[in-house]
Amino acid sequence: MYLVTGICIYMAVINLIAFCAFGIDKLKAKMDRWRIPEKTLISLMAVGGFIGGFLAMQLFRHKTKHPQFYAAALISALFWGGILFAIYKKMT
Repeated sequence: MYLVTGICIYMAVINLIAFCAFGIDKLKAKMDRWRIPEKTLISLMAVGGFIGGFLAMQLFRHKTKHPQFYAAALISALFWGGILFAIYKKMT
């Protein structure tokens, strides 16, 4: 039970961080200031922030012309979906 709670908290936090990072990067782009590296944004999606990253892409219309961000979101979703499914199967 603690494992599920920990995973839920982790996913919520990492997705919030990814969402905020995309929003901050969009704001900095509009202000012509130093930006968050694309590598960092993609890494945030890879470690579980794919939902927050994808939602921020759509909401802020940010990085939507970069196919590598869609690919990162899809690959990360499949990877994490597989991990969560494996954990679910072990617990039942």
